[in-house]
Amino acid sequence: MLINIANVLAGLIGVGIILVGVQEIWRPQASAGFGIPGTPVEDGNFQAWLSVKAARDIVSGLFIFILLAGATHHLLGWFMLAATGIPVGDMLTVLRNNGPKAAAYGVHGATAAVTLVSSLLLLVA
Repeated sequence: MLINIANVLAGLIGVGIILVGVQEIWRPQASAGFGIPGTPVEDGNFQAWLSVKAARDIVSGLFIFILLAGATHHLLGWFMLAATGIPVGDMLTVLRNNGPKAAAYGVHGATAAVTLVSSLLLLVA
């Protein structure tokens, strides 16, 4: 039962991060919701950097599905534990740049918490 819940959580995180990456490519304006004030979403140079982030987000989501399909739940758990550092880093970046705490904690902090729970469930199963 725990393994099923953990796999579903991991899969949802994978889908979510892939969708974030796709959105960064197709609608760069949406990146303003990341939480960093003054994000220059119309700037071409910013959009180029956002494309780099988008590719990494999409590939990160794909890694989850590769591990779901072919690895042990234990290996996926370790991957998810390491991946928890990404939304924690995002949260700290938003806070460090005086972004809204709602975005920092509500988006990035919540993502970190769900990723952490998924990893722990996978590691103890």
